[in-house]
Amino acid sequence: MEENKKTYYVSVANGEISQLSTASPWDYKIEATDLEIIQLREYFEQVSSADWESFWRAHVPFLEYHHDNPNNAVDDTNKKIFEMIYRLGDEDAKNHIRSQGIVDQISE
Repeated sequence: MEENKKTYYVSVANGEISQLSTASPWDYKIEATDLEIIQLREYFEQVSSADWESFWRAHVPFLEYHHDNPNNAVDDTNKKIFEMIYRLGDEDAKNHIRSQGIVDQISE
């Protein structure tokens, strides 16, 4: 049985997901099930957690960016977020993600 999809408004920079378009600024409009929203929220939480790890790591001056696991985690999770928004998003969302080259290879 397929779940009903609802409209959500997503702000990637703030890690916010809302059903109200007027509640706060948003970047992307998506149609998602409850389970898909749970997954997207988990991705935002992973980015937040890895950001904190990166903050503390930044105080270690000899560790280079490309050897920094929290930064890799943020990069990987951000890619998952944009792939998910692309898959669930309206045409404006898809066009914006495509035009920015954010996600190069997405299977539609």
